[in-house]
Amino acid sequence: MKVSGFTFIRNAVKNDYPVVESITSILPVCDEFIVALGDCDDDTEKLINAIGSPKIKIVHTIWDSSVRNGGKVFADETDKAFNAIAADSDWAFYIQGDEVVHEKYLPLIKQEMQDNLADVKVEGLLFKYLHFYGSYDYYGHSRRWYRREIRIIRNNKEIRSYRDAQGFRWANNRKIQVKLIDACIYHYGWVKPPAGLANKLRNFNLFYHNDEWMAQNLPETFTFDYSHKNPDRLVHFTGTHPAVMQKRLAATNWSLDIDLNELDRKMSFRRKLLQKIEDLTGWRISEYRNYKIVK
Repeated sequence: MKVSGFTFIRNAVKNDYPVVESITSILPVCDEFIVALGDCDDDTEKLINAIGSPKIKIVHTIWDSSVRNGGKVFADETDKAFNAIAADSDWAFYIQGDEVVHEKYLPLIKQEMQDNLADVKVEGLLFKYLHFYGSYDYYGHSRRWYRREIRIIRNNKEIRSYRDAQGFRWANNRKIQVKLIDACIYHYGWVKPPAGLANKLRNFNLFYHNDEWMAQNLPETFTFDYSHKNPDRLVHFTGTHPAVMQKRLAATNWSLDIDLNELDRKMSFRRKLLQKIEDLTGWRISEYRNYKIVK
């Protein structure tokens, strides 16, 4: 069994993405790792080269900044990385630059890839998610956060990144048939100080909206407060973070400034009811599923 990891990234230093941690967290289960490196104006390439692994191959790309259609540029860059993986790889393991896999899950992930290698019904593996928010101590747990997504797919180039690269579909728009596995992706994209999150929102939305929308909603003077995204509910995290993240944890120099009780008071009755049903039964009513669970 051969496994290729892949990702895309641009200006990871300037935007403070933990891309080194992302790559190194899954590198042990990959035979190669493709990085689609966009046209950076910082030291991202130097950062990735410093990992020093012969498995890593950089593919230089140019982002089309004129594309502001629902984050399509992110899917385009994902496809560039996917297209570059070795033809003889069986599985392709996708990870984004703000996602990390805990080392405790690597044996299980490798075993799931091996166990499902010959089962053609399984076209991908579906991961659970922990979306950390504001600090490393809390994660969002509500209907506002997607709780599962595909991160391992068959090495078939008829599979394409979907919409803004959250997941994948076949080129004919058919959903990927997946097996849900007992492993989590730790998503750290919202773990930054307020100034960093303001910068993230501005840079991120440049690929979704035109200049007029940006000027009205995210002007240069925009400041971020942690209730901005309205996470509905935050849960205190009592587990351990991946080993590759420990240096970042130690360097934390801000605190989460948000009233957890106020979050609960702001949640509508409808959301509270739907959340209660999910808490009791595990059923997320009307959940968006960009996949089909088959096993």
